[in-house]
Amino acid sequence: MKNRLKTISTIMVFILISAISTIQAQTKYTLSASPTLKIDGGSSLHDWTMTTNTAKGEALLVVEGNQLKGVKSASVSAQAESLKSGTKGLDNNAYKALDTSKNKEIRFTLKEITGSGSSFQAKGDFTIAGVTKPASFPVKVTQSGNKFTFEGSFDTKLTTFSITPPTALMGTVKTRDEVKISFKTTFQPIN
Repeated sequence: MKNRLKTISTIMVFILISAISTIQAQTKYTLSASPTLKIDGGSSLHDWTMTTNTAKGEALLVVEGNQLKGVKSASVSAQAESLKSGTKGLDNNAYKALDTSKNKEIRFTLKEITGSGSSFQAKGDFTIAGVTKPASFPVKVTQSGNKFTFEGSFDTKLTTFSITPPTALMGTVKTRDEVKISFKTTFQPIN
């Protein structure tokens, strides 16, 4: 009887150890310093880029054996007026079009991510100028130690977010409707 109880106890310990080793760890991560968020577009006069390196974000990542297995949730936001082109007039026209007096933030909230290795497909919601729209785009993920870098881009239109493309010089310079939103963000564990 004692041997049987010992055998059952041993089996239970192995089952428990196996169960613990296969549990996927969900860890909270925060956005590292200096993320890169860009909006590229153009006008009848020239192409332009607006960039910010001052975003904030959080993610709940599923990591197993030091490998990314999935993302439970993630969000990244930036102050709309932190986007800069290097040209004050262009910036002011963009802020007016985005109505930054009412819409302070640009935000992306992840709804779902699929894939493995370094190639993923993200689905979520962009909120720009107070309008939220769904988005789907490829994301490349790289790892350095316990940090994960997400990189990708999404092609859209200003009018998708109810933004009237700005004009300048009495309407002679017209902003194109098409824009590309690009990002490179690194998440690190919250200690």
